[in-house]
Amino acid sequence: MKKLRAGVAGLAVLFLAAGTAACGNGAASGGGGADAEKKTIRIAYQAFPSGDLIVKNQGLLEKALPGYRITWTKFDSGASINTAFVAKSVDIAAIGSSPVARGLSAPLNIPYKVAFVLDVAGDNEALVARNGSGVTDVASLRGKKVATPFASTAHYSLLAALDRAGVKENEVSIVDLEPQDIQAAWTRGDLDAAYTWLPSLAEIKKTGKVLISSRELATAGKPTLDLGVVSTAFIDAHPEAVDAWRKVEAQALDIIASDPAAAAKSVGAELNLSPAEAQEQISQGVFLKPADLATDEWLGTEGKVGKLADNLVSAAEFLKNQQKIDAVPALADVQNAVYVKGLPSVLG
Repeated sequence: MKKLRAGVAGLAVLFLAAGTAACGNGAASGGGGADAEKKTIRIAYQAFPSGDLIVKNQGLLEKALPGYRITWTKFDSGASINTAFVAKSVDIAAIGSSPVARGLSAPLNIPYKVAFVLDVAGDNEALVARNGSGVTDVASLRGKKVATPFASTAHYSLLAALDRAGVKENEVSIVDLEPQDIQAAWTRGDLDAAYTWLPSLAEIKKTGKVLISSRELATAGKPTLDLGVVSTAFIDAHPEAVDAWRKVEAQALDIIASDPAAAAKSVGAELNLSPAEAQEQISQGVFLKPADLATDEWLGTEGKVGKLADNLVSAAEFLKNQQKIDAVPALADVQNAVYVKGLPSVLG
């Protein structure tokens, strides 16, 4: 784990420098020039179909918080977002449950809280074997080269799929590639298989076969989710802004459910897809109703934190068994890292 600590520390310096130069010296800090009277919220987003892209595309948070300057920065994986949180250069982020489990565990111990469930991974994340690779099932990955973004939900799911098939991790050559790099390596014929998410997943499926999806792994007890997390410092300093953010994310879930054409138009614009392509990709995810978030199954309430905390501990236990983290956090600590204050009223 020394290499992990050193890597995080080194990258943290780079992110801190970049974040300080771009966004000021602290969470929701004051801007300059015409925005001198405004506070800044620094949001990390990822390019996968979700309500978060609708919030961004339609400017919902900007409309809800006119006194704040909202900055959106694209990240390619949860690992890089965790690094940005370590560097204190981001306030709110869309990030997978596996990197969150890592972030809440030693050695990272990132002070952030889960405040929203963006989606539950379904067929929008999957393990695909390239045509001509000779791979017909997960067991036949032995000796093959498989790519996935390390420390991501896809990485977690890949390890879970191998474990389920009785394949040891060291029996497979697993390489760390971001989604867009997976596409390039796939096109060159450098990979036998890859576990990734949309939109890169849609591209590699054109010349490959799906071996297993995250939907299937979820039914086998290894669910993954895309979560909205907020730094603890930002929650303490700006709870009203966090409430506004949760409300617009809930609004985006309502748009996905009630106005799929509008949802597809916004998501397509953000991913450079046609509305039809965007709608197809959205349909592969599982999106909750806003009211579901405050139930025992998910975030829960102030009186009773939901099973999401148990899910994160389970993910951490798996990662510890895979020697990916130093220690599993206590359930009580993870429950404290689920932000449910005022959730039912915020969601309406």
